[in-house]
Amino acid sequence: MLPTEPLPLHHSWPIFERGLRLSEGLLDIGYSPGLAGDGPFSCDLTTNRLTWSEATFLLFGLPIGVPPKRECVLPMYRPESRAAVERLRSHAIRHHRGFTIDAAVDAPGQPFRWLRIVAAPDIENGRAVRLRGVHQDVTHEYR
Repeated sequence: MLPTEPLPLHHSWPIFERGLRLSEGLLDIGYSPGLAGDGPFSCDLTTNRLTWSEATFLLFGLPIGVPPKRECVLPMYRPESRAAVERLRSHAIRHHRGFTIDAAVDAPGQPFRWLRIVAAPDIENGRAVRLRGVHQDVTHEYR
């Protein structure tokens, strides 16, 4: 039986579980997705510069190759999802943990979607320097 209400998945997990949660090949920005809708991404935590795969651009309906700006992408998340993503992302960065969350996205010119974000920070010299992960279109799980 499918849920009548979206049941967002959101939790953090210890960074040593990265290999269980994210296939290293999946995190390569040049990755060719084996499943339609998987989009690897990274975010430099010093500059907030986003690096996306072509699949990620397609999920958000943005022109491929034009560097996305985080401040332009965040408003595409519905307010309740944006708040939850920001809280969990901050927790993951501060405590060096991975996270998983389902978020509602209304990208201009795109159908409404549920995206599962699975991500973890890269730690260098005890400091989170980059967030790497994947966006997965899981809209079918909410129908």
